[in-house]
Amino acid sequence: MGLCENCRLTPPPFLALRSWAVFEGPIRSALHRLKYRRNLALGDVLAQPMADYCRRLDWPVEVVVPVPLGSRRLQERGYNQVELIAMPLAALNGWQYAPRSLSRTRETKSQIGLSAAERQENMEGAFRADPRRVADRTLLLMDDVATTGATLSAGAEALLSSGAKAVYALTLARALPRHGLQHV
Repeated sequence: MGLCENCRLTPPPFLALRSWAVFEGPIRSALHRLKYRRNLALGDVLAQPMADYCRRLDWPVEVVVPVPLGSRRLQERGYNQVELIAMPLAALNGWQYAPRSLSRTRETKSQIGLSAAERQENMEGAFRADPRRVADRTLLLMDDVATTGATLSAGAEALLSSGAKAVYALTLARALPRHGLQHV
């Protein structure tokens, strides 16, 4: 697969980014139910087809690391929706699951409605990784939706600066530019 023009001009820190589905229709509804309506069982349901998808990608993943929520958002919601997909995904593929390998260094604004440049600025320096958990390992950094890749880039930078051998990025869904970033 080719690189978008932005990635050709400024390569991201992760080796590859793939999304299992497009952020629309039933996938969008399912993710909103998981994220905002506490339909927690959807994590296991969504992990099943994603595990098959990951096996076809054949990435040399050792450890799955979910993108962490800020403490305020985690307290409001009570759970991290990405962890609910990442944990069963790791188990299904025989990978180690390490949710505490990456942490937020500060609260960030919601990315909804922000431009690509604002998203990148919002996420800059937002994460810290634990070198004891990531050094010399090939990681799968997972989030729920990819729009501009700003969150995944910031997370991958933190992981790599803490000694990760390589970082691949995976999301449940990808928001396509024609759908408008303001709706994600």
